Amino acid sequence: MTLSVDLFFSFRSPYSYLALPRTTKLAADYDVTVHLRPVYPLAVRVPGFFKRTNPQFLRYVMLDSRRVAEQANIPFRPPRPDPIVQDMTTLDVAERQPYIHRLTRLGAAAQLEGRALAFADAISRVLWDGTVDGWNEGEHLARAVAAAGFDLAAMDAAVAADPDRYERIIANNEQDHASSGHWGVPTFVFENEPFFGQDRIDLLIWRMQRKGLARRAA
Repeated sequence: MTLSVDLFFSFRSPYSYLALPRTTKLAADYDVTVHLRPVYPLAVRVPGFFKRTNPQFLRYVMLDSRRVAEQANIPFRPPRPDPIVQDMTTLDVAERQPYIHRLTRLGAAAQLEGRALAFADAISRVLWDGTVDGWNEGEHLARAVAAAGFDLAAMDAAVAADPDRYERIIANNEQDHASSGHWGVPTFVFENEPFFGQDRIDLLIWRMQRKGLARRAA
């Protein structure tokens, strides 16, 4: 019996990016379907979040994500430009957010196709692996997603034609994410039980094995 797990994911989250190699391996090795469901980052989803949180929060996240990447041998560098337009001195988040709106809506479009995990994996490498400056320019994204079987121009056109459709998908994802019992990303949800963080995948596998998770046939 094929099991199913939801993955609530943000394109700005370093831990979401760092979860992808093990998540794609999970989907390849085991008889499980991973439904990646993009949500907006806390900077958009919770207005004023960074103004209220401890100022050490961001510094620690960057320190920790770099060492997680180093330990796991995952290429890593924060995206240039940041997917969120934010003044990192004042922590003010701009009202207009062209990058994260585009990325998250494109993720919702891939979700409609049932292939959001493959799309997020392709896009996130361009953002986070350190090989590209100006990921939002030129053909960087188009080439990356084309290799995964997506037509970026067609996806952008579909989103531009009916952005509210994709906003509704994102809003539904965010509602289900909130109902799962956690607010952070990446959060995996299996049978209404949340597993927060890229470091909880082993625990998730253990839980699913107790529910019959089997390896795929060679």
